[in-house]
Amino acid sequence: MEAKIQKIGQSLTLKGILIGIMSILLLIPGAMIQELIMERQMRSKETIQKINEKWSLAQTLNGPILVIPYQIKTVDNKNNMNIEKSTLSITPEKLDIKTVLTPEERHYGIYKSIIYKSDISFSGYFNQPAAHFPANAEVDWAGAYFRLGISDLRGITKDIEFKAGNMSGVADASGQSDAIGSGLRITVDHPELLFTNGKAAFSGKMKLKGSESINFVPTGKNTQVDVSGNWPSPGFSGSFSPEYNISDKKFTAKWNILHFNRDIPESWIDGNVKTFENSSFGVNLVDTVDHYQQNMRSAKYAFMFIALTFVVFFFVEVITRKKIHPVQYLLVGIALILFYSLLLSISEQTGFGWAYVIASVSTIALIAGYAHSIFKDLKQTALLAGILSGLYLFLYVVLQLEDIALLIGSIGLFAILGIIMYVSGKVKWYKQEETVENGQLTIDN
Repeated sequence: MEAKIQKIGQSLTLKGILIGIMSILLLIPGAMIQELIMERQMRSKETIQKINEKWSLAQTLNGPILVIPYQIKTVDNKNNMNIEKSTLSITPEKLDIKTVLTPEERHYGIYKSIIYKSDISFSGYFNQPAAHFPANAEVDWAGAYFRLGISDLRGITKDIEFKAGNMSGVADASGQSDAIGSGLRITVDHPELLFTNGKAAFSGKMKLKGSESINFVPTGKNTQVDVSGNWPSPGFSGSFSPEYNISDKKFTAKWNILHFNRDIPESWIDGNVKTFENSSFGVNLVDTVDHYQQNMRSAKYAFMFIALTFVVFFFVEVITRKKIHPVQYLLVGIALILFYSLLLSISEQTGFGWAYVIASVSTIALIAGYAHSIFKDLKQTALLAGILSGLYLFLYVVLQLEDIALLIGSIGLFAILGIIMYVSGKVKWYKQEETVENGQLTIDN
């Protein structure tokens, strides 16, 4: 009876089942590692948000828009005079914006935020608005003003230079929040004199700071935006794609947008207009060294690493007849899980590349040393270390490829499976089960 129990305990089938169960159970700490990564990533975003709020948030520039008050007088049946006051908002016929970004990195402990300063100049002109007013409208030119939407007024570091015609404008916070957003109200003296030859030209300059991205709303019937800056990896977001050039850690981008490309009316009365957010576009200052994203992608391969490492140990056990206790498999699995904890904690200090080298070398050395204490054979230990090194190198290459990571990962896993199937085909499994007690092994040549 005792011999039978011992034989069952040595059964390769039972050992394989136990290894499979342990691999699945180790998914639990693997999931906990992913939760830890998301928690650290969330904390990073919260810290970066605090940094950005002290500096200035992402900016969106909207306008300028010309706002002209008017009133319509009507007489009812009782000869009472009724006065209806409204405002007409007019978009520019032509709008040119040129922006030069100066990005920089701002650190707070182990966290990093990307902020920027910008020099913005804009110019264009409005057409005569007479055709946009309702019939019998009495225009209040004295109350006319310009609106310039700026999403975060804290980013303005210097008084805005604004000119309409030959007159300078005075900017103040608008206090309004509508389709244009919050921003500035700019008044000029004698706005009724702005239109000469049916056009009112304007120009302006401003210094604006922000973080992560800068965006624009193409309010002009014809809008042209040029953005340049010293940043190696800009991202272009929004409803329109620019012509761009990226070289030597610098970039230039140019948008040319016509009125039929965007859903913005030439004029509207009061607040009867939809939001302009769907028409915005701009530049994101992308941080390509997002180690949290790379940590998460690597953690998703945890089960593959555990399973493949267990398979290697299992074949070594089958071929050499050196017994490996399930507890020893479990300890190796825990070491593989701790790799991801090491990778996360070190990458927050050194960046992902060096963290990966340190964590993988440490894990391989730990497992190889432990394997040598089991196998007592340098050749087998070196083979195991080589296989683990190949796996970690394969994972690092897949993480760097991004666009074709799925393709390369699938091909790599298919090739690994093919090798495992080839090796397993050399073992006479039933014969191995029958001879487990006397240590005999039969392998095809």
